[in-house]
Amino acid sequence: MLSSSTPQSLQNKTLTIIKERRRTILIISLIILETMLVMLALVPAQFWTRLLPNSTSAALNGPFPPVIAPLITLLLYILPTIIGFLCPYWQRALLYATLPAWLGLGVFLVSATFKVGPFYLLSPDHVTANVSLLELFAALGALGWLGRHLIKSK
Repeated sequence: MLSSSTPQSLQNKTLTIIKERRRTILIISLIILETMLVMLALVPAQFWTRLLPNSTSAALNGPFPPVIAPLITLLLYILPTIIGFLCPYWQRALLYATLPAWLGLGVFLVSATFKVGPFYLLSPDHVTANVSLLELFAALGALGWLGRHLIKSK
């Protein structure tokens, strides 16, 4: 009996490891996708109109056609929630859900410093907007994590 249960437990452990790896790869992929979307959203409209002069909606929708622009907005809200849902611990859910905002804001603020100056980050309206974005992503990640635990508890 003991010898037959050991291979089964090894097989269960192997399956668990494979599932965890797949989940980790999925989370990393979602973080990368969300980071790219955040960075594209933070690019000023003037840049898009210069880069895409033939596009009539470049200032409003950036590089995306008007048809899929609502989908991009939906992804910006849904992806942090999915990332939070996939995380087993709330600390990871908050970190991973806000990581794209941290990275996107960091790149944006460093690039804005070249044009505006080093105190761009410290102006009150920019601080408020940056903190609001981080709070939004943290709240969405937390909602995803809470949703996961509500579904697991049923």
